[in-house]
Amino acid sequence: MGYFKGYFRGILAWGSARLPAMGIWRTELTIAEIQEHARDTLAEHIDIRFTERGADFLRATMPVNPHTHQPSGVLHGGASVALAETVGSVAANLCVDRATQICLGQEINANHLRPVAAGLVTATARPYHIGSRSQVWHIEIRDEQDKLVCVSRLTMAVLPRKPREAAGK
Repeated sequence: MGYFKGYFRGILAWGSARLPAMGIWRTELTIAEIQEHARDTLAEHIDIRFTERGADFLRATMPVNPHTHQPSGVLHGGASVALAETVGSVAANLCVDRATQICLGQEINANHLRPVAAGLVTATARPYHIGSRSQVWHIEIRDEQDKLVCVSRLTMAVLPRKPREAAGK
């Protein structure tokens, strides 16, 4: 009972339902190794860069430029969602045994709160839930003035990884 009492007191103090800070990672990769896994993907194409991993979060940045603009010259909502899904998906996969499991996106939503025309945006993914069959992640995207640009929730399915030889069948 003491754990739950402290846990709920923590929720009230933080103002959110995210998990208490703890070491959540099952795969220990450096930021450079995480970035290397993004090679030849959408993340590389729109210049998403992983910058930091804490005890309970993963952080990445993305430039706001013509590659990530909508026609009106501000950050495209789809680019924000791509950033949110990228950082959340990578974080989810770092929380499982990658030899036997894989996390794949089931659902994502996003609320776009403020336009950004230029600069760099930073996404921070933190878990709400890490279970054996699903994970739910909260992603905040902020501008260079630390103003909230977008909030997103990502649900990931945790699936058994198929052997490589069976994956092509």
